[in-house]
Amino acid sequence: MTGLVEEMERLGSELVPVAELGKPGHVNRDLVVALGGAGLFSRLFGEGGVTATMLCQVRQGLARSCTEAETAFAVQGLGGVPIHLFGSDSVKERWLPGARTGELVMAFALTEPGAGSDAGSLSMAAERDGGTFRLTGTKTYISNAPEADVATVFARTTPEVGARGVTAFVVPTDLPGVTGRTVEMISNHPIGEWIFDGVSVPAENILGEPDHGFGVAMTTLDLFRPSVGAFALGMAETALRIAVEHAQTREAFGSPLSEFQGVAHQLADVRVGIEAATHLVYNAAAAYDRGERETLTGRSAMAKLAATETAQRAVDVAIQVLGARGLESDSTLAHLYTEVRAPRIYEGTSEIQRNIIARELFRGHL
Repeated sequence: MTGLVEEMERLGSELVPVAELGKPGHVNRDLVVALGGAGLFSRLFGEGGVTATMLCQVRQGLARSCTEAETAFAVQGLGGVPIHLFGSDSVKERWLPGARTGELVMAFALTEPGAGSDAGSLSMAAERDGGTFRLTGTKTYISNAPEADVATVFARTTPEVGARGVTAFVVPTDLPGVTGRTVEMISNHPIGEWIFDGVSVPAENILGEPDHGFGVAMTTLDLFRPSVGAFALGMAETALRIAVEHAQTREAFGSPLSEFQGVAHQLADVRVGIEAATHLVYNAAAAYDRGERETLTGRSAMAKLAATETAQRAVDVAIQVLGARGLESDSTLAHLYTEVRAPRIYEGTSEIQRNIIARELFRGHL
């Protein structure tokens, strides 16, 4: 495991200059192409597909050195994996070559203004019109929107049946009727909104079967959820490293900070949290790779919850240890402070993860 993580950490370091040239809040196409050139998207969309364990290793390593590269990799994967897993041969032949090189920027469009964690309540309509479907509605807080070239879009084909009436579509975003805007966030992550006004999408662009799109979404998220924890682990490790190095060299009242119990114990607790979260993350990834679906949902929820909450704590403690230095706007910790908050929300908030864990516990699956 360590070898690939360290390889990705080195790659992330090499990509920092490319990442720094990106415009905040917008897709950095040069960075996406660079990741494609490094072969990372071929790992995701190759013949054998990617394992959850490998996905975790890549995201953890990139996050240690370049969170922008990690995020660009993950979002491209979220948008493209449903095509890779559920697309017809013609759909895959049309879109995956560009996704592998990074020349086509991908997106995963699930969230709506009234449907976030409750994905079964999607309201975007997809009405059949001969050999096409007309998509009408809004998708919001979508990574890479509105600039992505191709999106996996989830829309309701059968009303009033909850999750059973959702269908997944591949949608080129230059189709007539697609408009969008950027949503400015506290981090530099590219996020936006799309409005679909009767957008005509061919029936052959359906991923999987009509009315079975919820399964497409959940299969994709089951693969990616443990790796959200891996992303958090990479940030937590970097924050802890910075804090430990500072505590060993910074003196106060004639002694290094590392000799103050109030500092040392906080860092010790962070290290324990990282170790525990690492086991949960890779245990969940291994369960996915072994096909152990009965316990996967609960294991993934525990992994994401533990790792993201630990990362938030790690960054906060590190800034406290460094004091004013940690708050300098161009510092690594200040950057991590804006980056670490979002993973506790997307792909299921921490509160939703606790709900899932409790539900699986009472079902006897944990």
